[in-house]
Amino acid sequence: MSLSIIQTDRIIEMAWEDRTTFDAIKFQFGLKEQEVIELMRKELKLSSFKLWRKRVQGRQTKHEKLRVFDKGRFKCSRQKQITHNKISKR
Repeated sequence: MSLSIIQTDRIIEMAWEDRTTFDAIKFQFGLKEQEVIELMRKELKLSSFKLWRKRVQGRQTKHEKLRVFDKGRFKCSRQKQITHNKISKR
């Protein structure tokens, strides 16, 4: 599969995000987890790749089946509410 530079950048960005699962990357780009790992190995510096692998390996949020929540998104209790497209003030 041939990926554009923009697609490759987006896959790398999604792979670094904690809450983006490998399943989401597969759904959007058709790459399996192992293919994402190979892409990251090829595109990143060795030190960055090792850091990413250490961070991702075994992380529950990167694997759909290991997540503790089924639906919705995590929202921090300190996150500001957005009302009518304007940020609420305290």
